[in-house]
Amino acid sequence: MNVLEALKSRKSVRSFLNKAVEKEKIEMILNTAKYAPSGVNMQPWKVCVVSGKTKNNIETKIIDAFESGIKPNMDYRYYPLEWNEPYKSRRKETGLLMYQTLKIAKEDKEKQQEQWKANYRAFDAPVVLYFFIESSLEKGSWLDYGMFLQSVMLSAAQLGLGSCTQAALAEYPDIVRKELNIKEEQILLCGMALGYEDTNAIINSYRTERIALEEFTQFYG
Repeated sequence: MNVLEALKSRKSVRSFLNKAVEKEKIEMILNTAKYAPSGVNMQPWKVCVVSGKTKNNIETKIIDAFESGIKPNMDYRYYPLEWNEPYKSRRKETGLLMYQTLKIAKEDKEKQQEQWKANYRAFDAPVVLYFFIESSLEKGSWLDYGMFLQSVMLSAAQLGLGSCTQAALAEYPDIVRKELNIKEEQILLCGMALGYEDTNAIINSYRTERIALEEFTQFYG
């Protein structure tokens, strides 16, 4: 698989096989992704690789908080407070497509909530990567971090692994920091489900569209 193929074939995997991920593969992914560029070579990433009992403890406590009515409290605001076009429509289309794929009716709030809780279980992936960044760093380092995250996903694809980067896994950062003994100065950016894709799962057939080149590009001569 070359880079162009990996970029086009990569997708958010939301159902995984009950199969452990080899530690050697995780190390290879991160050892490759670390070559992502960063301003003045700051390398602002901090990664926690979580599985087994620790993963179960975190997801149980997050789901308990969610079911108890405790509101998410991310370290930063991921989405806009007010949605404008074309982003509002793209968001709506993405959600509708997923529920249609799963045959979950718009009025079936119970099934929708159960599907949402699957986010907090990292879709039952065997491994979750939690990504942290120092709170003192500025937006440039956040841009660098995006390149690192993409590098992780592409490296995983090269090694036959599926992934899904999730803002939902950062909705209860205090729980995660406490379980992983991470200092308050570390912002939890997101989590990433990692494992072997269940290719028979209907949800993994769900693919979002991309807009045409002409809609986001202008050429100047």
